[in-house]
Amino acid sequence: MPLMTISATRVITSLQQEQWMNVCVGDIIKLENNQFVAADLLLLSSSEPHGLCYIETAELDGETNMKVRQAIPVTSELGDISKLAKFDGEVICEPPNNKLDKFSGTLYWKENKFPLSNQNMLLRGCVLRNTEWCFGLVIFAGPDTKLMQNSGRTKFKRTSIDRLMNTLVLWIFGFLVCMGVILAIGNAIWEHEVGTRFQVYLPWDEAVDSAFFSGFLSFWSYIIILNTVVPISLYVSVEVIRLGHSYFINWDKKMFCMKKRTPAEARTTTLNEELGQVEYIFSDKTGTLTQNIMVFNKCSIHGRSYGDVFDVLGHKAELGERPEPVDFSFNPLADKKFLFWDPTLLEAVKMGDRHTHEFFRLLSLCHTVMSEEKNEGELYYKAQSPDEGALVTAARNFGFVFRSRTPKTITVHELGTAITYQLLAILDFNNIRKRMSVIVRNPEGKIRLYCKGADTILLERLHHSTQELLNTTTDHLNEYAGEGLRTLVLAYKDLDEEYYEEWAERRLQASLAQDSREDRLASVYEEVESDMVLLGATAIEDKLQQGVPETIALLTLANIKIWVLTGDKQETAVNIGYSCKMLTDDMTEVFIVTGHTVLEVREELRKAREKMMDSSRTVGNGFTYQEKLSSKLASVLEAVAGEYALVINGHSLAHALEADMELEFLETACACKAVICCRVTPLQKAQVVELVKKYKKAVTLAIGDGANDVSMIKTAHIGVGISGQEGIQAVLASDYSFSQFKFLQRLLLVHGRWSYLRMCKFLCYFFYKNFAFTMVHFWFGFFCGFSAQTVYDQYFITLYNIVYTSLPVLAMGVFDQDVPEQRSMEYPKLYEPGQLNLLFNKREFFICIAQGIYTSVLMFFIPYGVFAEATRDDGTQLADYQSFAVTVATSLVIVVSVQIGLDTGYWTAINHFFIWGSLAVYFAILFAMHSNGLFDMFPNQFRFVGNAQNTLAQPTVWLTIVLTTVVCIMPVVAFRFLRLHLKPDLSDTVRYTQLVRKKQKAQHRCMRRVGRTGSRRSGYAFSHQEGFGELIMSGKNMRVSSLALSSFTTRSSSSWIESLRRKKSDSASSPSGGADKPLKG
Repeated sequence: MPLMTISATRVITSLQQEQWMNVCVGDIIKLENNQFVAADLLLLSSSEPHGLCYIETAELDGETNMKVRQAIPVTSELGDISKLAKFDGEVICEPPNNKLDKFSGTLYWKENKFPLSNQNMLLRGCVLRNTEWCFGLVIFAGPDTKLMQNSGRTKFKRTSIDRLMNTLVLWIFGFLVCMGVILAIGNAIWEHEVGTRFQVYLPWDEAVDSAFFSGFLSFWSYIIILNTVVPISLYVSVEVIRLGHSYFINWDKKMFCMKKRTPAEARTTTLNEELGQVEYIFSDKTGTLTQNIMVFNKCSIHGRSYGDVFDVLGHKAELGERPEPVDFSFNPLADKKFLFWDPTLLEAVKMGDRHTHEFFRLLSLCHTVMSEEKNEGELYYKAQSPDEGALVTAARNFGFVFRSRTPKTITVHELGTAITYQLLAILDFNNIRKRMSVIVRNPEGKIRLYCKGADTILLERLHHSTQELLNTTTDHLNEYAGEGLRTLVLAYKDLDEEYYEEWAERRLQASLAQDSREDRLASVYEEVESDMVLLGATAIEDKLQQGVPETIALLTLANIKIWVLTGDKQETAVNIGYSCKMLTDDMTEVFIVTGHTVLEVREELRKAREKMMDSSRTVGNGFTYQEKLSSKLASVLEAVAGEYALVINGHSLAHALEADMELEFLETACACKAVICCRVTPLQKAQVVELVKKYKKAVTLAIGDGANDVSMIKTAHIGVGISGQEGIQAVLASDYSFSQFKFLQRLLLVHGRWSYLRMCKFLCYFFYKNFAFTMVHFWFGFFCGFSAQTVYDQYFITLYNIVYTSLPVLAMGVFDQDVPEQRSMEYPKLYEPGQLNLLFNKREFFICIAQGIYTSVLMFFIPYGVFAEATRDDGTQLADYQSFAVTVATSLVIVVSVQIGLDTGYWTAINHFFIWGSLAVYFAILFAMHSNGLFDMFPNQFRFVGNAQNTLAQPTVWLTIVLTTVVCIMPVVAFRFLRLHLKPDLSDTVRYTQLVRKKQKAQHRCMRRVGRTGSRRSGYAFSHQEGFGELIMSGKNMRVSSLALSSFTTRSSSSWIESLRRKKSDSASSPSGGADKPLKG
């Protein structure tokens, strides 16, 4: 494998502010608390003991829990500039790659070699947390960082309508050439057969020596005359309409977040109509569906559930109907931001209920949270996961305040009394055990094990005497899980001194084993964590963003499939899936793919497909799917009965995305109602999106808020960035941005659908009016000897697309709507025509062309037939070229104006002004061009004085115009009338319903929250893989001063509240990448 060499040889004299763009490999930079890491760094030293530092990696993997990184011991003492100035080490490491969880390298310094791993690295995109400062050596910078290696390339995005328009314009150009050839051949024949007879007074030009050459010149003349059929101005008009749609998105007050003062923003103007055609949404979880906030919501203690509030009738009160939250003023150490609504729990604490006290004592002892008191009364918790922070904060507010810890002690204030417990052991959490325990000795010398963990694991390890309590608690767990809450079961066990000493010795031997150490420790832990006494359960709410379940439900009704792609662990993602109603217990089955090998993954996908096919083997009249549909597996899966969901892990997804298995995975996933991919890397997110784009030919939308979502956002047809707490990298890479996931429904169902509808109606009308205008020249060619003579005068040809018909169609393209926005949200099925591309496709194009050609035929031949025999009022012949031109032009402008009036579904003052104003402008210009004034000024240009006035003064002309208009428009009116009554579409029905209810009071539909019951599932609330237990027991992360905190804990704490409030408000957000200026030496 190729290697890279990085040397730190710069002479450091002082720190200086630098932009990220100026950070280079080999620089040493200083980062401070809550700053984003600017490059991939080798951690040299930090403010924490032993070179530790804490980071949040939500931008990389979606996990909100803190992770610990440690400098190698030889550099951990380089904490000041003078020592760093002497650092001249050399790093040899792997080349830039996209593997976020792996790093291998070697540091050469002081004639020694030191191995480097991912535990020594701070990757770009991480945020420094709970660490005052740290120094790091830049290993990779800019595009070489692992985050940027996962971001993918920026792609030029074009809509399907753009691609279709380009194809149609080529077709039209081919049609123009065909018309030119036909007319050129006609000219050659006419000149050969007829034109030779008129050579005396209509001689050929000197250059023309044959009928063939005359036809050749005629070809190019007709190409010039008929070029208006090629819609050159179409592209300009399309961009103007898109710009208007983008402004509507930017100005939408209903997509403005008052809390963050953030409006929605259309960061591109080229994709608006594709918002109305989305079939697949790929969403991040952390920060997109959730708020990254864990809240202690409910609990069950000794068979009694707390957390619900009931009204006087005994009904459960909703959030808006609840009284004031519980008053914790009795506790000077309480967190004022903590809210709980059930006062009976606090009453149980105050009444001295033994089980309640033991419950909160467990929460205050069984954890790996670190507390810090910089000054007296300023208490800060450093939680490895937000779940643990929520539980310890809950215990703190109910009077059991975790105050401090040393490697061997934990000090807790229990209802104002400081009690120090001896910490004997931490049985740490991991993804296999799914639980953690602590063994402590209280001041009376009694040894007790406290344990918390997933219900599926812990309930099997309870003493049989707690069966009745177990049944009650299980019912509570089912209720909590049904509400999408993350649950933990709490239990304890008393240990006698002799048994503990014997067990501690076996634990020591297992920890010293050279082989199978982890298995031996797990066996020892398993032994002591048995026959425990059940205390109760906790329920934590991973707070969803407001309106997420309703938004997902509405988008699902619009036939949009939503896939969640997250770097978080499986249990957390599944819990959120249930919370936001993507997953329900009513589903036929939820398939979980966790295979570690290609064969295992293939087998799990095969079994999933077989189950779906078996449950839908027959339909209706007994014919099998294989008989009714094609034999292709995809066709069978698309018609499965029942609702299924697929959950797949990142290591399984890596195999599923291989070339020989990607189709199997896609077919299985697309047959499911919901798909959740867990533990995925940013690159895997992009690969999943690309897979759907490649084979499903569907419009995809990716939405996320972190730098780990950038690759997915760039890959999808449409990228949406959430301006959340993880910086603005996703926003900068996106096509649209706003602050809350719920605005997505309005972006798609209102703005997207309207944009698609308007663009389609605009294109249909634009092609129609151009063909109706241009084809008249074609028909006239057969009556003018194919001489390339135009029907209209030159000024009308120039002004037709610029003045007479441009503004009405722009007004329709910008303002039109079929149903109001409320109805668009109320009837999500209105969105489906865009997904099926029904409103503008090749078929609709040919219909528009046919209508335009039909109009041009009537436009030419009706006036031609009338003028052949008509006379003026004085008996003279009516027919002359200029009168004919005025009549046809006037008929054309009136017909296309009436047609756009029929096409307009939503009339505004602007539409009226543009349509009727364009007609008025036409007549004003027409009379002006045939006036004496212009003739006096430009006698060579405006020769036909008074022609318009004389022509339009004849009743016959007006009867001709009316007849032409009626014959052109009546078939359209008749067809739409019959379709409306015989085969109305959904929008027609909605409009009719709206008219019926117009005088009735508006009715607002409220989505009822439906409680979910069914089989219990694990919702354990640990959002990290490995705990900090070993780190705590080793004392490495303890400051020297913290070892003596037990003597400090008895001091007064009355001033903590204000300091804590200031701390919370100051740590709300961190600056963006471009604004951060790391200190570089």
